[in-house]
Parts: sequence; C-alpha cells; structure tokens
Amino acid sequence: MTFTPSLDGLKALAHPRRLRILEWLGVHGPATSARVARGLGLNSGATSYHLRELARHGFVVEAAGAGHGRERWWRVGARDLRFPAGGGADAETRSAVDELNRLAYVADLRAFEALRGRPAPEGWADALPYSRGTVRLTADELRELFEAYIALLNRYKRPADETPPGARTVYTRFLAFPDAFAEPADDQTDQAGQTGETAE
Repeated sequence: MTFTPSLDGLKALAHPRRLRILEWLGVHGPATSARVARGLGLNSGATSYHLRELARHGFVVEAAGAGHGRERWWRVGARDLRFPAGGGADAETRSAVDELNRLAYVADLRAFEALRGRPAPEGWADALPYSRGTVRLTADELRELFEAYIALLNRYKRPADETPPGARTVYTRFLAFPDAFAEPADDQTDQAGQTGETAE
C-alpha cells in the first residue's frame, strides 16, 4: 500500500534526524525512542520528540504488542512511501520534495563513501554491483520501469525469521533522469547498450 504525505508531512520529514530515524526503524524494526537514540548516537529526549512528529504525520505508528508496561515502541507506518509528483505540485510542495531529495542524496553518498573507506565484509567483495547506462524511454515508460523496480524489490523483502544465514542489510537506490541538454531525438542511434555492472 502506497502512502503519499501531505505538504505539512513533507515539511515535517524534511529534517536530517527524522530521515535518519525513519530509515533506522526501517532497517532495525520496532524500537523505543531510547533504542533509536542509542543506535544513532542521539539525545533520547530529542529522539522522542522527533518520533512523535513523525507519528503525527503517519510516517511511524505505535507497534502493538511490543514492549512492556508504559514503554512506547515505534515502527515504520508505510513501507511504500511516495512523494507527490512534481509536475502537478505547487511551488511549496516542490520545494519540500526537493529538500527531502537533497537530504537523502547527501545521506546516501555519505553511507556509500563510508563503505568504500573500509574492507568489504567477508564474502562480499565481488557482490557489490554498480551500473551506469542509458535507455530511450517516454515519461510513461520510465514510470513503468520504476514500478517494475519496486515490484522486484518487494519480491526479496521478507520477515526476519525467513532471512537466511549470512544475509545483511543492503541499501538499494533508484535514480533515473533525462539528459538535461539533449533534445528529444528522432534518430535511432542506439545508446542503450552501454549498461554494465562492476564490483566496487
């Protein structure tokens, strides 16, 4: 089930710590604010506030049946989070989405560089794919490609008790954009065969 937040929700999420908290819960599963704070090296009081703000807009929800007594456990509210489409959005919404994307790009690059700065985990040195390529698509076809990518990812999602030994959390990212300098071409020059995968 997809979840598209409101403008207020987008603004609430456009905060580096809230994005980190949401991603941490997505990787590690339900947790209290204290556990999240320890996991991210943050102040527990501030983490509790950020979790309440995320909950106010539906990004996280209380995890029923977890914990004891008055402990509040939180989990990700929606696994398929979608931002509003840029074409029909107003300027304020586009600005909020742009800021969210900027924060996400910075976080992703930081995580990727951290991996490159240390030896790969045992058995993973030749299992880290990297691909760059070009294809000729219409806007509708690119949307179809994205939905196919999401469907493929969902095939590999499974609960912790079904995860095989040796599995690790793997971050996946999808980025596709048109050439900003090229006009739509009528010629049939094939540039789609340049995709390759190499281990980093």
